[in-house]
Amino acid sequence: MGGNMETLSEQLKQRTKQFALDVIRLFRSLPRTEEARVIGRQLLRSATSVAANYRATRRARSRAEFLAKLGIVVEEADETVLWIELLKESNIVDIDKILPLEDESNQLLALFAAAWYTARRSKKT
Repeated sequence: MGGNMETLSEQLKQRTKQFALDVIRLFRSLPRTEEARVIGRQLLRSATSVAANYRATRRARSRAEFLAKLGIVVEEADETVLWIELLKESNIVDIDKILPLEDESNQLLALFAAAWYTARRSKKT
């Protein structure tokens, strides 16, 4: 069973890194307006933080540290969803450019939130 979890963990590590790279590419393509740059920088920070903090969960030395790091991943993923929604709903970014990122950010948020909730509940056993 441990091997299966390790595979999932490795897949998520790669997936969050790819998501960060996709956000970097989007950031580079943003219009050079003040609002696009401000929201873009926030998005860049939160999306790269998801990848970095997820990597940190894999090195956690204790259950408490793991839960704390995973909680940060959930917060950053949720913030990432917000910045993407703002870019989309303000029409700063073309809808076809943002939809794949919006979909992936929502999937990652749902996945990490479920994992965090499950890990917290199972803490008591």
